[in-house]
Amino acid sequence: MPRQIVLASSSRYRQELLARLCLPFATDAPQVDETGLPGEPQAHTAQRLSLLKAQTAARRHSGAVVIGADQVAELDGSSIGKPGSHSAALQQLLAMRGRTVRFHSGIAVVDEASGQCLADCVATDVTFRTLSREALESYLQRDRPYDCAGSAKIESLGICLVESVRSDDPTALVGLPLIMLTSMLATLGIELPPR
Repeated sequence: MPRQIVLASSSRYRQELLARLCLPFATDAPQVDETGLPGEPQAHTAQRLSLLKAQTAARRHSGAVVIGADQVAELDGSSIGKPGSHSAALQQLLAMRGRTVRFHSGIAVVDEASGQCLADCVATDVTFRTLSREALESYLQRDRPYDCAGSAKIESLGICLVESVRSDDPTALVGLPLIMLTSMLATLGIELPPR
């Protein structure tokens, strides 16, 4: 009998990515405090929160394999969070013009039945184009990325803001590193592609 797989996220983009693996899955978005710890490196924050989300959801799904993910953006050693408003998003985008931002995409898999926990992080460097304030305003009015770390949805119109992307996993920037995830699932005995 196939194992139940649960994605600990309500993100439509993460759900679309996980669906690529052709595995049936449920979703459960645990409410966790996503605040970084004092002095905590951004990569550690992303990995820690991914594991916390997976562990929290796993407690509600006996025997399931639970996937957690989190992403933290970093510019000049400081975290760039979800802007929450138009004005905050504009300030983020203005600060990132012509600069390279590192996105840390944490991924964790918890096998509730065996107690195994796997967690890691994939870095993606994104260099932003130098666009006018008017162009950035236009983008924000269309995409409204106020719940997105760094205020740029690469999976939609935000691609227009980007000059280059460097990563070992092209899906990491959208928020669910599938290359690493497939390796983690294989470690737990879930063979991909499914037969």
